[in-house]
Amino acid sequence: MRPASVVLYDGHCRFCKAQMKNLLAVARPGSIEPISFHDEGVLDRYPQLSYEQCMEAMHLVTPDGRVFRGMEAAARAVTTRPLLGLFAWLYYVPGIRQLLDALYRWIAARRYRIAGREIAAHGGCDNGACAVHFGGAPPPRVDDAAE
Repeated sequence: MRPASVVLYDGHCRFCKAQMKNLLAVARPGSIEPISFHDEGVLDRYPQLSYEQCMEAMHLVTPDGRVFRGMEAAARAVTTRPLLGLFAWLYYVPGIRQLLDALYRWIAARRYRIAGREIAAHGGCDNGACAVHFGGAPPPRVDDAAE
């Protein structure tokens, strides 16, 4: 069995976590290993990727070190299945790739607004990450919403 590719995704994002479950369901079992880039020490293992890059898109890192990002990462994961892989290769048709990449970027930039963010145990945002997606201000705290 070949080693799995690693998919670095935003484990603090509810939308991202749900889509990762979907990706795991369509990829060949054992072909991808999802890891939240927020987990301690993860980015130390992938020095070619920055925190900022991971906040912009998910990344698939192959066992030989190649890196694919965003929609291309999803397409690469799906190509691990013979029949679905044929459809995934449509991503590379000129025009379709640009359209899907633009859609991915639009959703990625709004992912916390779409489905919310899992607030850290201490109730705040780590590393100012929420400011990127909430216009410079952190989202309302869970405790504040109840009042």
